[in-house]
Amino acid sequence: MTTPADPKALAAQARRTFLNVVLYGAAHAMAAVEEGAKLLATQPAPPELLLRRREAWADVQRLREAWRQQLAEQIQSWQGTLSSTGASPTAMAGLSRSAELSLVDDATIEHEILSSRLALAAMDQASSEFTDLRSRILALERRDELPPSDLLRPQAMGGLILRTWRNAGLGLEAWRCLQPVLHEEMGHLIVLAYHETNKWLIAHGVLPEIDLRPLIRRARDAGVASTGRAAAALAGGAAAPGGSTGGGLGGSTPGSFHGGGDETRLMTRASQLLRASEQAQAVLGRLNRLVGRQVPEFETTAQVRPASPRLSEAMVHAERELARQFQASAQAGLEVQPAALARGLQERKQVLKQAAESPIERATIEIVALLFQSLLMEERLPASVRVWFARLQMPVLRVAISEPDFFATIDHPARKLIDRMGACVMGFDDATAGASEALEKEIKRVVQVVEAYPDTGRRVFQTVLVEFEKFLEHYFRNEHEPSRRGVSLAQQVEQREILAIQYTIELRKMLNEVPVQEGVRDFLFQIWADVLAMTAVKHGPQSEQTKAMKRAAADLIWSASAKVSREERAEVIRRLPPLLKTLRDGMASAGVPPDKQDEHIQTLNNSLAAAFTAKTAAIPPERLNELMLRLETLEEILPDTEVEIDESMVLDLSGHETADLEVVAEGGSMPSPAMVAWARGLQVGAWFKLDYRGRNEAVQLAWQGLRKQLSLFVAPTGRCVLFQQHRLAAFLQAGLLVPAEEEALTVRATRDALAKLDADPSRLLN
Repeated sequence: MTTPADPKALAAQARRTFLNVVLYGAAHAMAAVEEGAKLLATQPAPPELLLRRREAWADVQRLREAWRQQLAEQIQSWQGTLSSTGASPTAMAGLSRSAELSLVDDATIEHEILSSRLALAAMDQASSEFTDLRSRILALERRDELPPSDLLRPQAMGGLILRTWRNAGLGLEAWRCLQPVLHEEMGHLIVLAYHETNKWLIAHGVLPEIDLRPLIRRARDAGVASTGRAAAALAGGAAAPGGSTGGGLGGSTPGSFHGGGDETRLMTRASQLLRASEQAQAVLGRLNRLVGRQVPEFETTAQVRPASPRLSEAMVHAERELARQFQASAQAGLEVQPAALARGLQERKQVLKQAAESPIERATIEIVALLFQSLLMEERLPASVRVWFARLQMPVLRVAISEPDFFATIDHPARKLIDRMGACVMGFDDATAGASEALEKEIKRVVQVVEAYPDTGRRVFQTVLVEFEKFLEHYFRNEHEPSRRGVSLAQQVEQREILAIQYTIELRKMLNEVPVQEGVRDFLFQIWADVLAMTAVKHGPQSEQTKAMKRAAADLIWSASAKVSREERAEVIRRLPPLLKTLRDGMASAGVPPDKQDEHIQTLNNSLAAAFTAKTAAIPPERLNELMLRLETLEEILPDTEVEIDESMVLDLSGHETADLEVVAEGGSMPSPAMVAWARGLQVGAWFKLDYRGRNEAVQLAWQGLRKQLSLFVAPTGRCVLFQQHRLAAFLQAGLLVPAEEEALTVRATRDALAKLDADPSRLLN
C-alpha cells in the first residue's frame, strides 16, 4: 500500500469526500423521495392509508427544500469539525450513552428505532462498500474498529437524515408512511457516498486490493454483524433484509413481476444506473479539485472570462486550418481519419498553449484537448461521426474558457449536445448502430451551425440541441425505415387509450342521473367507450362510422330504460335486430373476440328484458334528446386535462398487438419510485439491450408518448416493442432492459482525462 506521509490526514479527507458526495447527491435523492411519495399517493389503498399518503406527499412537496437546507447545514458543521480537529465529529444523537441512568421519552425511542431501520436498509445495499471503506480507514488510522459514533457508520448517517427531516418540520407519521421510499432513496445515497469514497482512496493508493479474511474472523465477535443484531433488536425485528426494496408499494398483480431474489441480485447494478448523474457530478468535482491544486484560481473563478486576444486569434487560425484539411480531403475524394485528427489535435494544443496568457487558459486547453482525444479514439462511435465531433473542439474550448460552469455541471448544453448525438450512434457494431445518412447529415449540419456562430457562447449549443431533439422526433416518425410503422401504430394506440378514457368519463357524467340498467351501464363504460375510441381513430371523430356508433349508444340507452306502454315495447322489439348488429360490428372492429361478443350480447338481452318490467320512471323525451345531442357533439366536450395511462390498462394495451407491434404486458421486477423516475428520464435515440420473449437484441428508443406514459423501442430488424411507463421501469429494475452505455460520452471522456492528469498533473501547465 502506498500512502502519504500523514495517513490520518488522508483519512480525514476521505471523510470530507464522503460528506461532499452526500451533500451534492442529497438534492437528487430528495427529489426521488418526492416522486416516490407521489407514486404512493396515486396507488390504490384503503381510504385512511391513502389520506395519510397524500398528506405525506404534500408535506414533502412543501418542505423538501427546508429538509435539504437542514442536511446541508449539519454536513457543513461536520466538515468544519473535521477541518479544525482532523477527528470525526460525534454523529449520533439518539439515546444517552452516559453512565447516569435517566428516563427516555417516547419520541427519542421512536427516533432511535426509525433511524436504526434506515441504517439496516442502507446496510442491505451497502454492506460490501462499507466493509471495504472501513478496512481502508482502519488501515490509515491504525485502529481495530471505527468508533460507534463515527460519521461513516450507516447508523450515524441514518440518525442525521431523520434528525434533519424532523428539524425541517416533517413529522414521524409522514416518515412511517413513506418509509419504503425513504429507505430506498436514502440507502442509494449512502451507497453512492461509500462507492465514491472508496474510489477516491483507491486513486490515492490505499488498499487497492483488500484481504477479507481478517474481517471474516473479526465479524464473529464484533463489527458489522454484532452492530446489525443490536440494531435489529432495537427495531423489534421490523426491518428484515430486503425490506427496503420498495416491494410493498402495491399496484401490481401477483405473478406479473419476477421474484425478490432477482431484484436483490440486480440491486447494485440498478443503483449504479440510477445514480449516473450523481456519479457524473462527482467526476467533475474530482476534476475541479485536482486542477484546483495545480491552478488555485481555477475553482474560484466564477465570472465570465472571455479568451485573451492572442488565444482568440490562435483559435480562429486553428479552426481555419481544420476546415482547410477537410476541404482538401473532400477535393481529393479522401475521408479524414480520426487518427490523423488526433495527431493534429496534439499539435494544435501546443500552439494554443503558447498563445495562452494565463494558467487558467493553459489548464483549460489541456483538459479540452484530453476530452476530444478520448472522443476521437472512442471506437464505439462511427469514424464518420468522430470526424465531425473533432470540429467541435474549438467551439467547446471557447465556451470552456468563457463559461466556468462547463467544468462544474453535467447540464451544460455543449456537453449535452455531444452526449445526445453520441448516444444515438454508439453502443453496438456499425452494422446495427452506425449513423444513417440522414442522421449523419444532421450531425454535420449541427456542427456547421455551431462553427458559424463562434461568439454566442452556450446559446448556439442550446439552440442546436433543441433542433436536434426535434429532428429525432421527425426522423423516427418519417425517415427511419425500421421505426416508421411502429411509431404510427404506437401513436394510434395512445390516441385510442386516451379517447377511451375520456369517452368513459363523459358517458359516466351523462348517465349519472339517468335510470338505465346496470348491465347496460357497464357495457357502455367498459366496452362501447373503447369501440367509440377505436372508430374515431380509424375513421375520424366526425366520420359517418363514428356517428353510427354514437347513435347505437343512444338507441341502447333508450331501449334499456323503463318501457311502460305497449307501443314503446313494440318499438324496442322492432329496433333491436339492427341495433344488435351494429353492436356486434363495433365490437368486432375493436378486436373483441366472437365468444366475448356473445357474452356481452346475452347480458344486454337480459338487461333489455328487465326494462320491460322495470318500475322506474321512463326517460323524459327532452332528457333523451339532450343525451342524443351530447353524444353527437361528444368530442367538443371532451376534457382538455391530461389522462394517465396507468398499469391497470397494460392488459388492454396488449389487445392492440399486431405483426408490427408487440405490447409488453408482463415481466420485470417491482420497480422502486426512483426507477420509475429514471424510466421517465430516458431519451429518444438511446440504445439498449432488450431481453423479451426469448430474444436478446439491440433496440433503440424511437418514440415517447404524452408525458412519456408510453415508450416504443425498435430493433434494427424492424421489431417494435411498446412499454407502458411502469412496465418499462419494471424491465429496467430486473435488468431485462439494459442501457448500452451506463455513462454519458463526455463523462467517460472526463474520466479518461482525469486518469491522465492524476498520473501527470504537471501537464496542465506545461
